[in-house]
Amino acid sequence: MGDIDDDEHNRNLESTWSAQRGYADRYDDLGYPAMADKLRAGGPPPPAVQGTPLIIDTDIGGDPDDAIAVTCAARTLPELAAVLTTDEHHGQRARFARHLLDLNHRPDVSVTAGADLGNTRYHAADGLTPDHIPDQPTDIVHTVRAVCAGTDRPVRWVGMGPMSNLSHVLHTAPELAERLVITQMGGALAYRDPHRAEHNFRLDPAAARHVVATAHDLLLVTSDITFTDETAIDYDSPTYRHLAARSAPDWARLLSTHLGQWFARMHPASMQHDPLALTAALQLPFVDFSRRRITLAPDARMTTTPDGHPTWITTRADYPAFRNWLEKQLQY
Repeated sequence: MGDIDDDEHNRNLESTWSAQRGYADRYDDLGYPAMADKLRAGGPPPPAVQGTPLIIDTDIGGDPDDAIAVTCAARTLPELAAVLTTDEHHGQRARFARHLLDLNHRPDVSVTAGADLGNTRYHAADGLTPDHIPDQPTDIVHTVRAVCAGTDRPVRWVGMGPMSNLSHVLHTAPELAERLVITQMGGALAYRDPHRAEHNFRLDPAAARHVVATAHDLLLVTSDITFTDETAIDYDSPTYRHLAARSAPDWARLLSTHLGQWFARMHPASMQHDPLALTAALQLPFVDFSRRRITLAPDARMTTTPDGHPTWITTRADYPAFRNWLEKQLQY
């Protein structure tokens, strides 16, 4: 896919919302106040954030889609400012993130080890981080404050794991809520197992509930659109073969080895939930979304309710276009 004109994209986005507001006024004048209210409920468009600092919050080292998303950001986004790790595994996720960033020549991107929820199952990066990579700092709030202090524009937060770190930031530094434009991979309105919440919400339900109730600008890239074979990488995928080629650079071989551990231990494929969430945060035209009022149950299962919190959620995705984008990011 060709380059995207950011200014044109922003004008088109604002034009769409302006037209929507105009229709709302027209319906109101014609005696359809309920229709007008429904249109106005869409709220303002998401703020234009191209080029603003980017924070990735990730449970990297589990499903390799996190490592692939971090690699895409490291290789193509100079505005990537920080990587935070969540659902930590004795600091191993943060050390792995540091190693991956170093292989991609991004020493400028800080890594901070975040919440450790005590899980040990979701880890498939054993032995992939050299011993010389040190433990990483642990003050999440300090890292986020530092990124926000470096700009007067919004800061993008891309969540790729449970929302423990984000909830902690919003609790501890509520003044930062207005600075963060949050894209979170997680949640589902029609989860494949109706008896439990989606994975990222399920691992820390209290954090998910707090973020949904308090975040100012929140877009959920739900499992309803990310859990699909349309985005899967397996041993037979051209993407995997490319990453595992003998001529591949170190960062690509690291990803292929990581994928191999995941295939052997957890699942024969890796669906690219998090790279798709990254494209939504970059406001690339691969996902559609709408404003819904959502409520989370105590276990974080998600439903729409009339009195729920207004939240942007994804409704569909252009998977072929996304796959083309992903392949382009991983070329060497």
